[in-house]
Amino acid sequence: MTATNKGPVRVAMIGLGWWGRKMTAVLQKAHDDIEIVCAVEPNPDGEAFAASSGFKWYADDRAALADPRVEAVVLATPHSLHAEQIERAVAAGKHIFCEKPLAMTRAGAEKAVKACAGRNLILGMGHERRFEPPVAAMLASARSGELGRILQIEANFSHDKFLSLDPSNWRLNAAEAPVAGMTATGIHLTDLSVALLGEALDVRVACENLGSNFPQGDTMSAHIRFRNGGTAYISATLVTPFISRFAVYGTKGWIEIRDKAHVESPAGWVVTSAMTGTPISVHEVPPAEPVKDNLVAFAQAIRGETHYPITGDDLIGNIAILEAIIKSAASGAIETVA
Repeated sequence: MTATNKGPVRVAMIGLGWWGRKMTAVLQKAHDDIEIVCAVEPNPDGEAFAASSGFKWYADDRAALADPRVEAVVLATPHSLHAEQIERAVAAGKHIFCEKPLAMTRAGAEKAVKACAGRNLILGMGHERRFEPPVAAMLASARSGELGRILQIEANFSHDKFLSLDPSNWRLNAAEAPVAGMTATGIHLTDLSVALLGEALDVRVACENLGSNFPQGDTMSAHIRFRNGGTAYISATLVTPFISRFAVYGTKGWIEIRDKAHVESPAGWVVTSAMTGTPISVHEVPPAEPVKDNLVAFAQAIRGETHYPITGDDLIGNIAILEAIIKSAASGAIETVA
């Protein structure tokens, strides 16, 4: 799109919980591209945090949307609020960066994507894994044909951070965050799977409660088949020490990426790979800040400097997988992806 403004994109941070505060911290390192001018948090401690961070506080997103300085909103809110918040932001002509998942159904994702496209608004998504340097390099290798035909994906993204949460926290609400770690971490793995293999065909899911009393379960795995061939096996638990591993296998080579630490405090990556006729190699990639890089890419797209790299089709395809995973976890059967 053609930008009409210059300077940093002025945003309202909607939600000052754990992840909203993480994004606030990284945006303070990206002030040349994006600037928080106000924040929304209904909890009383939000006002003090906003004041200490140097921006105005509102208790409701409607007030932030009415602030003439605001060009875009960053939604770090419970999943069930996304649809109405996106609808209000679109009506106000604001660009939107939404934390994952965008919606809980394909229809919901389609509505959000079409609404933004219809108003020529940028829709950014909190899939910062695409902006991790080794993951970006892996995606480039796959798209260039260097890995050959992509055959299979194996991935796990798990942690035990939720064991310390109060049971009333929305992240432990089965309606808000169903199927163990799917909406917290597994959604990143299906996003990368869509980027590599395209539209999914069907899924089969196992979800159990083995190490906690979490109402959504704590241990899940999903087997996904894709319309053009290829499969992905992903797992996401909520009761094991942190691990993040993503491996892609092609006819000409394979790459496995392991994070040294959670993206909240990135510590770098270990990449193991092999190509046809070459020995297995192992190298380390230094720390980066993919959360910041994703938000900067969003701001640069608003300014017309680049295209935002996550397409609307990918956003819809990923949520279509999520919807089928939720159905399969409940039925225990293979469920077709809409």
